[in-house]
Amino acid sequence: MMSDASDRKPVGRTGETVSAIGLGTWAIRSGEAMVEALLYAFSNGIDNVDTAEMYGSGEAERIVGEALRRFGRSGVFVTTKLYPHRFRSREAAVKAARASLERLGLGSVDLILIHWPDDHTPVEVQVRNLEALAMEGLARYVGVSNFDRSLLERAVTATRKHEIVVDQVHYSVYHRREVEDQLLPYTVEAGVTIQAYTPLERGRVARDPLLAKIGERYGKTPVQVALNYLISHPRVVAIPKTERVERVRELLGAMGWRLSPEDLALIRESIG
Repeated sequence: MMSDASDRKPVGRTGETVSAIGLGTWAIRSGEAMVEALLYAFSNGIDNVDTAEMYGSGEAERIVGEALRRFGRSGVFVTTKLYPHRFRSREAAVKAARASLERLGLGSVDLILIHWPDDHTPVEVQVRNLEALAMEGLARYVGVSNFDRSLLERAVTATRKHEIVVDQVHYSVYHRREVEDQLLPYTVEAGVTIQAYTPLERGRVARDPLLAKIGERYGKTPVQVALNYLISHPRVVAIPKTERVERVRELLGAMGWRLSPEDLALIRESIG
């Protein structure tokens, strides 16, 4: 796989880019701390945030909305995700999207995703109802989450007027083989961006001795090494979650440099 040295990643084939590191908002403990972390991130080069109607039963969207109210909407790429069953009908999808927008305090978002595939609804139907959200002006772009290669191929093929620009999946140095062996080769070819969630494995990477040893060569932490590994791949954005400003500073330090080909290979050979 070719290495990508850019800290700006394409959003599908839209011509737009976002920072290679974004912020996730799952399992927020302190809304005020999360708002402060988001404000710091937005002010220092992280320009994309991911949330979902499922997170805190909508509370995460409200918290993101508060951060946007304080910071301003301009320059921040906002993604949210809707429950899979919302996409069983156009009406249900539109109703759920409008509820999310109300919680966010926005007239539209940049990107709406199907949170995971609905086993009870054909992918083609889900995608048709997803596209309706862009047609209604509720989202600029559409995408999916937790779609494997075969489902993503079906989703991409099913689109009519709006392309699938993102597939958000679990991707980390420990959880990478299926992504790198199957999904990434296709997304690079198809022009779909991968958003890597749980990239830090809930703190596990911070304790990894190999990542620590590699980091010593660059003056970087294991967290920064783990994130840099991901964003070294084409069309990959990592969306770790933190509520602490000092952790945001650490996340920012994952950008602006790249692991050597030898260290990328060492991680591939030794971890996951």
